[in-house]
Parts: sequence; structure tokens; C-alpha cells
Amino acid sequence: MMTSLALLPAGLRRRLQRWWPEPLVIGRREQLAVAAAALFAIALTGLLTALTLGPAPLLVASMGAAAVLLYTLPSSPLAQPWPLLGGHLVSAAIGVACAQWLPWPWLAAGVAVGLAIFAMIALRCLHPPGGAIALNAVVGGPAVQAMGYGFVALVLCNALLMLALAWLLNNYLLRRPYPRALPPPNRHLIRDPAPLARLGIREEDMEAALAGFNHLLDISRSDLEQVMTLAEMHAYRRRLGDIRCRDIMSRDVISLRPDTGLQEAWRLLRQHKVRALPVVTDSGQVLGMVSLVDFLKRLDGSPQGLRERLARLLSGRAGDSRVAAIMSSTLISVRDDLHLVELVPLFADRGLHHVPVLAGDGTLAGVISQSDLIAALFRDRLSGA
Repeated sequence: MMTSLALLPAGLRRRLQRWWPEPLVIGRREQLAVAAAALFAIALTGLLTALTLGPAPLLVASMGAAAVLLYTLPSSPLAQPWPLLGGHLVSAAIGVACAQWLPWPWLAAGVAVGLAIFAMIALRCLHPPGGAIALNAVVGGPAVQAMGYGFVALVLCNALLMLALAWLLNNYLLRRPYPRALPPPNRHLIRDPAPLARLGIREEDMEAALAGFNHLLDISRSDLEQVMTLAEMHAYRRRLGDIRCRDIMSRDVISLRPDTGLQEAWRLLRQHKVRALPVVTDSGQVLGMVSLVDFLKRLDGSPQGLRERLARLLSGRAGDSRVAAIMSSTLISVRDDLHLVELVPLFADRGLHHVPVLAGDGTLAGVISQSDLIAALFRDRLSGA
């Protein structure tokens, strides 16, 4: 299509390109998974509605539109539980009322859709299929007309089933969170924004931009902020150049074995003046990290007698005296070819201090600390000054 457009005059080509859709960024496997999820949800909703309400109509047409939102745009504000339920119920009730009170179907249809949109915006439950359900209540034919406000019960049954299946299929089949995950709070439980959010575009900037834009966007504010953060990282990566983890990591790594004694681990931490050491197998596979915090977590009780309780732990009198007993096995590691910019969220927002770096075969290649990252970024600022 684009090749054939290139043969047209420039002015006509520009006009036609306005109608040509932008490509959808979704893989073939994801397309098949989304289609399969929608197929299963609609079929099962119809079956369960028939078992629940008997000979009533099985499905309202808007469930097909809802399936598009729930499985292709599950993080959209328009696809969340309250818009799905509230938008359908409010629109269905308005549509039935208009069908009963207005004798002219063409007028009832227009009033139903207009009022449904107004009500959904006012109640913060805007859901595009709501417009379809309001229209369906007016022009759905004798079967829908005969149901009266029983049509609202049918819509509620359909919507509840679709919501339950959206939660199940999105979380356990498609492996993405539904309802939309809330942004994590500040890990220190204070009101300050996360470190990455303190510079650049701030929340008040986002508020002002959205107010000036004055149009509804089919994307949540948190997703929009995440996209903008990723765009900033890509721009910084381009300016920073091709600096990888292997270029800045410490290669001469002091490591521990799972059966290393706690006393030896404590000695190495103090001798090398580091806060954490990786725990690896004989073949170089990383099992976890041991940090000063891991030692402190084992010292239960009041601060009094800290030295005595630490000595008791190191000697083995408080239980297992091996590194394997206290190491943190929930490990975040990076590959040695990861770009330097990708480390910033790990250290800034995740609060990490040391990150193991793995080679291509999964063995330990080095360790990157906060000081390594700060030094690399500082050198970049100096070189760019």
C-alpha cells in the first residue's frame, strides 16, 4: 500500500496518508493469545448466562466491544472494573428508560447514547461499549423491549462474568496484571517521589499538560509517565553512547560459597569494606547475596547487647552458622551486555546497592555497585561539559 502511494502526487499522497492507520505494536503470539482469550470469555459468558437466566437472550452485543478492551488494552482506564460495570449498568438503565418514555425510536436512540456518555463521564466510568448498550436497549428488537428493566439484570450478569474472566485470563493466561497495577509507593514510606521522578517531568508538569491538552487519553497517567521515563532513558542512552555493564563492573569479585562460615563472611565484608558479597557455586552460578542487612536481620531483640548477639551468631551458637542460612536468595542480576542506563532504575527506585553481573553462560562475571554507576555517569558529565 505504501509503495503504491509513493507513485501518487505529493499533495494527494499526504492527504491519503492521514487515513492510513499506524502499525499496531503487538507480536503474532500475543495476537493469537488475545484472540483465544476473547473467544473463551465470550463463549463461557454466554453459556453461564444461559444457565443463570434461562431462556433470556444470552449476550448483549457490547460484550464483544468490552472483550477488545479487556484483552488488548487491559491497562487502559476505560477497561478497569468500575468503568466496565458502572458504564454498562448506567447506560443500560438510561437506554431502557428512553425506550419506554420516548415514542420515536430515532429520538430515543440519540437521547439514550448522549445521556449515557454524559452520565459515564460524570460518574467516572466511561466505557465505550456503554454507548452500544444504550443503543441496544432502544433498537434491540421485541425480545429486548419485552424484558424492560430485566435487560439491566442481563447486562449485569454479562458484565460480572466478563470481569471475573478478565481477571482470570489476564493474570494467569496472558501474564499481565488486571486490574491495572498501582504505582509502587515510596519504598521508604515517605511522601517524597521516587528518585527518578524528582528531576525532569514532575507530577505537576503532567497535570498542567493534561489540563492544557483538554482531551481524554486512552492511557492511564502511570502508564503515560512510564512511557515518558522510557523515552528519556532512550534519549540519554543515545547521548551516553554504547557503555555496557562489562565496561564499568568490578571483575575481581570476592565471592562466598553456600557452606562458607558466617565468621569468614563477616571478616571479608569488613576487610574489603563492602556491604554485600555474592554467593556462588563451584561452577560460578550465583545463588544469592549476603549483606550486612542479612546479618542484622538475624539479631533479634533490643539494641542492647548487640556485640554479644553478633558474636553468638558468628560462632554458630544461635543456629546454622553457614552463609546459606542467612543469604538473600531473591536475586536481581543483570547481563554483562546490558546498557548502563538500564541500571539507573534498579539503583534509584529499587534501592539496590550491589548487582551481580552474569556472563553469557549465566556465571558470575562481576559486580556493579552504586559507586561504579555514579562514577560512570560523573565521567560522562565531565566529558560532555
